[in-house]
Amino acid sequence: MRVPGIFTKLAGGIAALAVAACASPIPVNGKYAEPLGTAPVIDNPTPYTQALYCLGHQISQRPSPHMLAVGKVADYTGKDDLETGRRLTQGAALMVMSALGKAGVPLVERFDTSVAEMELKYANNKLIGDGAGPYRKIMAGQVPGSSHHIIGGITEINYNIRSNSADALYDLVSGSFQLYVLNIALDLRLVDTQTLRVQRVVSYQKQVLGREVRAGLFEFFGNKLLDIGLGERSLEPIQLAVRAVIERGVYEMVRELYRVPAGQCAAYLAHGDKVFDGGRKART
Repeated sequence: MRVPGIFTKLAGGIAALAVAACASPIPVNGKYAEPLGTAPVIDNPTPYTQALYCLGHQISQRPSPHMLAVGKVADYTGKDDLETGRRLTQGAALMVMSALGKAGVPLVERFDTSVAEMELKYANNKLIGDGAGPYRKIMAGQVPGSSHHIIGGITEINYNIRSNSADALYDLVSGSFQLYVLNIALDLRLVDTQTLRVQRVVSYQKQVLGREVRAGLFEFFGNKLLDIGLGERSLEPIQLAVRAVIERGVYEMVRELYRVPAGQCAAYLAHGDKVFDGGRKART
């Protein structure tokens, strides 16, 4: 076995691949390089999305005067990273709106009214025209109000609440396995807009799993050392976990607001989850 020849061929192959993968200094069709990745855009479901769709089907059959709005749902954990910035999403309020949309709940915009306010200002100065007349008229009561609104925030992120690891070495083969768990928590409130009475408070947490697997092999060939290592590291998406907790909280609030029986859509919840009836008894 000619080991030096193998290393020479291996180095040559790596060099050829590196040259082939380099970006061209001359743009072709307006680009220096083709970006990696051709994955299509897909939906972004959580284990609770189907439950929200089921809930939407239920409430569509029972008309009610409820109109919801979403206020401030912020990140209150204060966790920052020097390189990447905030650890948790700053778009929790948008996730709440998406969850309400999946449940088919009527919404009015209160989160960003800048465009509406600007158009109202232009209409008040008779600067905006439409098909109904020379200019848009401002009518009393044209903006519907909300009956309830949701506010709250992400309140916890706890790193490495438990971890396990295992290492093994036999002859020239080594391997290691690490498993660690963190969790996040969310607190939301459903508030009556007219009276400011808090009608429902929910507090949920979700654990997030991470793992790391590594394996190695090393061997001596005369005065040469061959060292090969393989590894895989994965972490359940933290921001998707935030979305899942939000959808769970919205599900519970909307279900109680529209008085949908606790077990009506329970089959669509994540495995091991529980819902509560009016007496606060858990049902699986």
